[in-house]
Amino acid sequence: MTNPVQGSELSQIVYSCYHARSREGEQFVEEHAFSFQIAGSLVLNDGRGEYISNEGDFRLSRRNSLIKFNKYPPENGDFKSISIFFDQQTLRNFSIEYGYTAAPHQNHASVIELRPDKLLKSYILSLIPYYETNQPDNPDLVSLKLREALLILLQTNPELKDILFDFSEPGKIDLEGFMNQNFHFNVQLKRFAYLTGRSLATFKRDFEKIFHISPSRWLVQRRLEEAYYLIREKGKAPSEVYLEIGFEDLSHFSYAFKKAYGVAPSRI
Repeated sequence: MTNPVQGSELSQIVYSCYHARSREGEQFVEEHAFSFQIAGSLVLNDGRGEYISNEGDFRLSRRNSLIKFNKYPPENGDFKSISIFFDQQTLRNFSIEYGYTAAPHQNHASVIELRPDKLLKSYILSLIPYYETNQPDNPDLVSLKLREALLILLQTNPELKDILFDFSEPGKIDLEGFMNQNFHFNVQLKRFAYLTGRSLATFKRDFEKIFHISPSRWLVQRRLEEAYYLIREKGKAPSEVYLEIGFEDLSHFSYAFKKAYGVAPSRI
């Protein structure tokens, strides 16, 4: 592999390096991710709370979470982090081999801050050399490093077993409440459907029964209403708002806003 500049992957082990502040926008966390902040800071928001990872911090991001994040490099330096993603098959195989099962738990946070530990730090440092060589991916080696990460995580944070080995899928939940809380996440409708425990077809049918409008049109309207409030009442600039409320680019946001309110957002 070559030296990373923007980001590099060794299969399920991902190293990120950024020279400037990066607003990544929205992200659906499909698999559990164990991460270490090497340099700079990362601010995450799941719509319910904010989590800040500074240099030297460990965290676990839970699967099936909606998270926005901002990456901040240190002064005169680069943002650097490394993440290990645990797919469901790897976790199922591990749980069978070592006899782990999940017990009911109440921690529903999207991001779990992990206690600093020498074993965790030693493991992370062992990964760095793989990104300083031009070696091709080795599936056996990746599998070994994933197993090592799990063993160390469960030794240092045994309570994580109830999260890592919970293989249940999202159940059917209150669609109206969920959408009003998460409309600002810019993800595909199939993600919203999955997280509310529905097929895409059932999601669309249930949605129109509740809101009397299609999901796509409702999302645009709801996001524009929130944008109008943030600009008019909170004094925010359109350039601050458009990503915050779920639009992908400023020009699309400005066009939709003017079409809805008859005036450009910069004139509010």
